[in-house]
Amino acid sequence: MTFERFFATAVPTQPSFTTMYTGQTSIAHGIISHKGDVGLDESAPWLPSILRSEGFTTAAFCCLPRYKHWFIRGFEFVVDSTSRHEDYGYTAEVLNSRAVPWLREHADEPFFMVMHYWDPHTPYLPPDRFPTFYEGDPTDPALPDTLAPLKGQYFSAMWDPWFRKLPYQGIRDAEYIVGLYDGEVRHSDEGVGELLASLGESGHAGDTLVILTSDHGELFYRHDIFFDHHGLYDGNIRCPLIVRLPGVTLPGSRAGGFAQHHDVAPSVLGTLDLDVPEAMEGVSLAPALDGRDAPERGFVVSEECTWQKKWAIRTESEKLIVSRGPDLHQRPPRELYDLAADPDELHDLAGSQPARADALQERLEAWIAERVSHNGLHGDPLAAADITLGKKWEEWLADGGLTS
Repeated sequence: MTFERFFATAVPTQPSFTTMYTGQTSIAHGIISHKGDVGLDESAPWLPSILRSEGFTTAAFCCLPRYKHWFIRGFEFVVDSTSRHEDYGYTAEVLNSRAVPWLREHADEPFFMVMHYWDPHTPYLPPDRFPTFYEGDPTDPALPDTLAPLKGQYFSAMWDPWFRKLPYQGIRDAEYIVGLYDGEVRHSDEGVGELLASLGESGHAGDTLVILTSDHGELFYRHDIFFDHHGLYDGNIRCPLIVRLPGVTLPGSRAGGFAQHHDVAPSVLGTLDLDVPEAMEGVSLAPALDGRDAPERGFVVSEECTWQKKWAIRTESEKLIVSRGPDLHQRPPRELYDLAADPDELHDLAGSQPARADALQERLEAWIAERVSHNGLHGDPLAAADITLGKKWEEWLADGGLTS
């Protein structure tokens, strides 16, 4: 079953994964940014720990335990998937070379296994055996230089070592880089296929819940964001959620209601008929898996406090993005998009339709205030915090940017 409207509650990776494991929004668990200084409270509900206490053998093949200690909690087996493939993380082949033997050894036990495939992550360097998904010469001087705005950003320095590895130099067409990303998606598809084939060989494909999801999406060159996963546009916060539960999910079925990352942990527990801790704020999607209704939600809320400090509220037909601080991309403090007429969010209506923006912001601020009160906080945590990775951009600018 594919959940067509599945959205990140917080981006990017560390807040997203914390949300998936705790079943809580970032206001509740406190991890609002990537590589921040706040730690996860020991009392927070934690899916791997719950499953291990219920007799499951637990394993994580993932880079996160290296960076934050709470990602080790509840896992009996941990494979650190960093520092391979030229320091960009394990490829799907290397990850599977660790995971498939583990699966063969433990498939007869009740098990919970997390695979964090890294391939569709910057830098996109797919193996040569995959097509580039791009035709033509991306350096053709007749092409519009859609990479030009990147040259004035901190990311130009970040991505320079990656670009130097590419067969083309002087690239003008950003769609060539998008084609590399597509190649890495194909690469990870192959890895997932190999893993599922091994599950089938074990004899347990018929009694194993499989969830394919991601912690965030990717923005390629629109909205002034190049090949990164920040920003609260749909390209980044709308994520895949595909669930296979043999005997329950119907192949090719789709669910249309809103779902979010904090629904993942309650859903796993719900399919196992295990109690969902009261502290989890998400809802179980288990009733939707056999064709019943998905959760009734009129809107979803997302936040980021890593490269920028913003909230977003999204309904079926519109989205408002509200900034809590200066924006390195020079975007206005409010952005309003009519998603029915403008699904790519290219035409900001906040200035021309302020009443419409006001109405959405009222709903957003009410939701934030309710969550802040429910969790005993003193105010909006984004307002009190500062961006984390974005500090590098600020320091780069202070040093003169490209002139340094």
